Amino acid sequence: MPSTSTMTAVVNADIAGPQISRHLYGHFAEHLGRCIYDGFYVGEDSPIPNVGGIRTDVVEALRQIAIPNLRWPGGCFADEYHWRDGIGPKESRPSMVNTHWGNVVENNHFGTHEFMALCELLDTEPYIVGNVGSGTVQEMADWVEYLTRSGEAPMSQLRRQNGRDEPWKVRFWGIGNETWGCGGNMRAEYYADLARQYATYCRNHDGNELYRIAVGARNDDFDWTQKLMQSISCLGCEQKRRSPYQALAFHYYTSPSERRRKWSATEFSEEEYYLTMASAWRMDEIIAGHSRVMDCYDPQRQIGLVCDEWGTWWRSEEGTNPRFLYQQNTLRDALVASLHFDIFHQHADRMVMANIAQTVNVLQAMLLTDGPQLVLTPTYHVFEMNRGHQDASQLPLHLKQAPARKEVGDGEISTLSASASVKDGVMLLSATNLDTTDDARLQLEIRGADWQVGAARILTAAKVQSHNTTEDLSAVSPQPFSDVRRDGVNLAVDLPPHSFVTVEVQLG
Repeated sequence: MPSTSTMTAVVNADIAGPQISRHLYGHFAEHLGRCIYDGFYVGEDSPIPNVGGIRTDVVEALRQIAIPNLRWPGGCFADEYHWRDGIGPKESRPSMVNTHWGNVVENNHFGTHEFMALCELLDTEPYIVGNVGSGTVQEMADWVEYLTRSGEAPMSQLRRQNGRDEPWKVRFWGIGNETWGCGGNMRAEYYADLARQYATYCRNHDGNELYRIAVGARNDDFDWTQKLMQSISCLGCEQKRRSPYQALAFHYYTSPSERRRKWSATEFSEEEYYLTMASAWRMDEIIAGHSRVMDCYDPQRQIGLVCDEWGTWWRSEEGTNPRFLYQQNTLRDALVASLHFDIFHQHADRMVMANIAQTVNVLQAMLLTDGPQLVLTPTYHVFEMNRGHQDASQLPLHLKQAPARKEVGDGEISTLSASASVKDGVMLLSATNLDTTDDARLQLEIRGADWQVGAARILTAAKVQSHNTTEDLSAVSPQPFSDVRRDGVNLAVDLPPHSFVTVEVQLG
């Protein structure tokens, strides 16, 4: 017989915590499979509606979730990409072989100007990853100059020749990608010196102040983090030091085991579902571990922590190129995302950015395209429902009674997660019930303000395997939610199994 797990907590609506950066809701687009071509970009001659070759429906959908930044051109692709190959007349651009992702020929028709046009259409900030693995310091320095410098500098003149007079504003720059793996198989000590060198020569031009992001660890490699922090600071340093870069970026993919590429995105057992959620919960441990190491060298928390690749990774769909990483997206994936955002909010004092992998047609995508048709995935809806957390102030939840825990594999997990924030007089509460059979109840005592219950919505479906297709676009889509009420000083929320709920609370 189904039971109910209860969490009782207190929130002080008048005592705000750190700001939840909107950049925690960032995105990622790599030259991989159908992410760029057929995803974002179809070419100017396509019958699919477009602006300069960029799909109109994709832009409109992403504007609805206010994506704050877009990371490009990779990923592993970034460290074999030479930016000069992607500028100038398309017919004159040299092609290359994309050795990481399917050994397909890349024609470079989508390059720097096309990417910047995309960012302008999306009203989002570009996050560009430079080539450290096979490039040079000069190459990356020139790219920064090409994009951000005015006047008569050599790269400024080259940009004008290619049709852009004024420079762009580009704050975010990644100093390579996964240099511990596909970006060069480097040792931490070697990369630490390279990162300092590259960051030094990536200059601030004309008031464009760079936010340089060094390659951090894979998963829980805390030793990598320590070696990078040692290279820019000293143990227990209290004095303010000028670091050549401003953040470290780690990667973590949710996967029940190293057999992830053999697991189906849509056909999975209850055991596999719970193992997935246990893996998703590890994000909290990993962020906490990297933060503890960074605190030893940066107690004032001047260096940000970034997770610029996260998400689920399953077997590619049957009939597709396995190196294109195209996978369906179910309610299970959406609940992984909602749980991750609760974790990111909790660590908002150190976490400054996160980028889901990837935005269109690859891994845990927001959007899937099939010719002219567009599918909004369950994960897309989590981003949309959580939009109010962007740049809001975190409101810590102080537990009075923790929910019951569930045994999974060799450990156990909580099946109820929640987070809250406040912005412009509205508190947004997000809550996730991961249990597949049992209800969950959240009793939240709201102190420090008069309040009343506002709009509430729920994302759920008949089963965790449910997903959206071109034949059924709304199998998993947000619906109005009524099982929320005021009970004295408490906000009471009753969550059905495998559901994600958001509640707006109007503060007086």
